[in-house]
Amino acid sequence: MSTHPVEQLLASRMRGLQPSAIREILKVAERPAVISFAGGLPAPELFPIEPISRALQETLATQGAPALQYGVTEGHVPLRDWIAARLRARGTASSVEQVLITTGSQQGIDLVAKLLLDPGDVVAVEAPTYVAALQAFSAYQADPCEVAGDEHGMDVDALEALLRRRPVKLIYVIPDFSNPRGTTLPTERRRRMVELAERYDTLILEDDPYGELRFRGDAETPLSAMDGERVIRLGTFSKTLAPGLRVGWLHAPAEVTRRLAIAKQSSDLHTPTLTQRAVARLLETFDYDAHVATIRRAYGERCDAMLAALKEELPSAARWTHPDGGLFLWLQLPPWVNDRELFKRAINRKVAVVPGSAFFVQPCDRYVRLNFSNQSLERIREGTRRLGASMAPGLADEPLLPTGA
Repeated sequence: MSTHPVEQLLASRMRGLQPSAIREILKVAERPAVISFAGGLPAPELFPIEPISRALQETLATQGAPALQYGVTEGHVPLRDWIAARLRARGTASSVEQVLITTGSQQGIDLVAKLLLDPGDVVAVEAPTYVAALQAFSAYQADPCEVAGDEHGMDVDALEALLRRRPVKLIYVIPDFSNPRGTTLPTERRRRMVELAERYDTLILEDDPYGELRFRGDAETPLSAMDGERVIRLGTFSKTLAPGLRVGWLHAPAEVTRRLAIAKQSSDLHTPTLTQRAVARLLETFDYDAHVATIRRAYGERCDAMLAALKEELPSAARWTHPDGGLFLWLQLPPWVNDRELFKRAINRKVAVVPGSAFFVQPCDRYVRLNFSNQSLERIREGTRRLGASMAPGLADEPLLPTGA
């Protein structure tokens, strides 16, 4: 029996697909002795474990058969109703027919790409942007084109320049506390982005996993509240309840949502009915807003601790963003070290960061992403001290220690 290299058996669109650099780094970074600023992990001590446990028990006790049965692709209606009402409270015209429950918001990115993108279609993305979105677009052989960003998010003048040069099928943006930069797109830029989408006849994918996590300042207007016909909005309970639930959602015009539901049917038929119903039950019996307020306070304290430690421990040539919410900040490196070398130096001192090159389409090795949500204040200070030591000028290149070291 003849054998073939796996590469020859793959569909052509999958041959160049690379694993997530972050997921690979986590294999090293999550060792117990390592202080990890690498993952995009919410703080597990803030998970509402007891309320979730009660909601699961009550769901099984009162809705056991339907909770364990197949469900409709669009999702559990009471949960979709809750999401639509929350969107309306933020200014987005919404109905239950416009909401699709997804298995995490990452599935929403994949479904939008599956539905809308043909090979070669241009997707405008901020430089840098969420690495798994780049993976999703590349899996459908789209062409992610970078648009410059700054401390206020995507530069809409640069976006317009791209729209003038090339037909753009989709604009992908994380407007609130972006991954990886932690920046927030101001309302005036959002309005201009919507105007550009209308003028150049394109759609916006508004990815909002972090918007509930604002710990400073006032909330900006969602893009979906500015134009409900051109904006597809994604959200998730992963950052406010628990990522293991795998309950996210998307909101779009009703006909687009219907077609996205059809696209979902070829992937998983529906998001698990038990977790959907348990989350709906939890939201009926649990003070969700008070819980989110607790998370915001904790993350604000951790962000402030990291900002203070960076100022104290890092060389003066380093620069970093100052987030008003979310999980991340973005560190610009001094000229004598690049992101891969800093990763090796830092992991050898048992602190982990994510090299920023993973978040770019075009090569760039001048940044790293730092996560502040998943460490205590003490470990943030100690990890930042180790990071500063790893960044000292004049250090010799260092080999990466073996995984088990």
